[in-house]
This record gives sequence, C-alpha cells and structure tokens, in this order.
Amino acid sequence: MHTDPQTEVRHHKPKHLAERFEGIVGVIMVAAIVLLAIGLIYGILTTGSTDPKWMQ
Repeated sequence: MHTDPQTEVRHHKPKHLAERFEGIVGVIMVAAIVLLAIGLIYGILTTGSTDPKWMQ
C-alpha cells in the first residue's frame, strides 16, 4: 500500500521557552538601540551640547 507524502501528518514539537526567546532577543536589542539613539539625539537638541550636564 502506497501513501501520498502530502497526506502524512507531521506534528510540530512544542517550542521550549528558550527557543521562543531566541527570536525576540534580536528585536529587543534593535528596539533598545533605537531608543538610546532617540534619547541621545533628544539630549543633544535640548541642551545644545554633546557634553553631559555634569561635565559642563
């Protein structure tokens, strides 16, 4: 008896918690870099200087 390969049912194994976070870590890193860059630009534009306030 021959079965079609398209009719086979393959069950996906459930992902572990660490495997779920692998994809999220990259997104979080990019978001953190963008937020830090926005904060840096905002700080430069509001103070008019690239030096921190405690160094002035």
